[in-house]
Amino acid sequence: MIKKINTVSFYTLGCRLNQSETAVIQRTFEVDGYRVVDFNEPADMVVINTCTVTEGGDADTRRLVNKVNRINPQAKIALVGCQAQTQKEKLTDLPGVRYVVGNAKKMDLAAIVRETLQQDSPQVITPSIERKSFTMPLAGIDEKHTRANIKIQDGCDFFCSFCEIPYARGRARSRQFDDILKEARILTEAGHQEIVITGINVGTYQEEGKTLLDVIDALEQLQDLKRIRISSIEPTTIPLTLLDKMADKNSKLCRYLHIPLQSGSDAVLSMMKRKYTADEFYQFIVRAYETVKDICIGTDVIVGFPGETEADFETTFERLQEWPVHYFHVFSYSNRTMNKSRHHGEQVPPAVIQERSKILRDLSYRKRRLYFQGLLDSRQDVLFEQKKNGLWNGLTDHYARVYVESNEDLSNQMRRVQLNHLNSLEILGNLHG
Repeated sequence: MIKKINTVSFYTLGCRLNQSETAVIQRTFEVDGYRVVDFNEPADMVVINTCTVTEGGDADTRRLVNKVNRINPQAKIALVGCQAQTQKEKLTDLPGVRYVVGNAKKMDLAAIVRETLQQDSPQVITPSIERKSFTMPLAGIDEKHTRANIKIQDGCDFFCSFCEIPYARGRARSRQFDDILKEARILTEAGHQEIVITGINVGTYQEEGKTLLDVIDALEQLQDLKRIRISSIEPTTIPLTLLDKMADKNSKLCRYLHIPLQSGSDAVLSMMKRKYTADEFYQFIVRAYETVKDICIGTDVIVGFPGETEADFETTFERLQEWPVHYFHVFSYSNRTMNKSRHHGEQVPPAVIQERSKILRDLSYRKRRLYFQGLLDSRQDVLFEQKKNGLWNGLTDHYARVYVESNEDLSNQMRRVQLNHLNSLEILGNLHG
């Protein structure tokens, strides 16, 4: 007889949406009576929510499977999510893998395990993803995080040439409006003061005439909610009225936008099949910068896209240096099985990609530090999360992490802080009132 599963651990690769979905999957296991343990502890089952955006994500999955087999050889391994959707044949060959469940069914993993536990053969469940509105399991409260993620959208119709997401996540579709609000009420009543709106392409939210702005308006009506943050949003999907709302001092919308640029070169943007020019991107972020006081603007950049010349890279560097963008996530280009860019121009050598990436990461560090320096001597509201190395830390609404010394329990408290000093990228302050 197959042993009953009593303990389960989780590991999330990739984006914030994956993190949000892992949290929900975890709560469905808890409702079924499983005890969740740390990933490094022995567990009867290990769930890895995979990512396949880059080759690095694929390699991370293999590394984690090998780690589980080394430190926890009796565990049943479940690989779910994007890589499970697109590379099921490769994943079923990995040792110890009992479940491979794609995006269409991964939220049902606890039920799948319950129904198939007595079966000897590996379970591979990767049906195609239907293009229709969806709901999410309301399986309880996220007790491990101060800020709560809410998924409102999934999939993408943009088909950028470097991206496998439309194949791994399916076409764009939206969560039912009332289902979003139901989860938001549960989370805020449980004490969550900040909600982070997540999705693959959240700006395209469209459900029975409701848009992203309608979601935000409805969330703002929740009395116990203090902040609403948008995780990441495509530049061509942001209505200007969103900036006006963000600039309103009475709004709960955080003064923060993470807007993927990918390249500052129009030639590269065209090859990427992006839907804007560099100047159009620039005009928008200038509008945001001028409309919303102290807004923090972040972006994503891909280095080494096939055919990217030294001149293309220099253009990207110069524009990122001059534009009001305060930090950037830098990604090395990866050839993926389904992306069209693998057929494009000459491949950029790995050593060149590594060198260019370092140049942009160094620039990002300097620009982020400069932005944080501009916040010094001001007083900001900080939502505190945890105590680490003797200091409580939390985030301002513009995503600056602040540290204070206090004997109080500041967990999940929103407090006004005087920002005094910058140590690397850590802002040190003291409670004010």
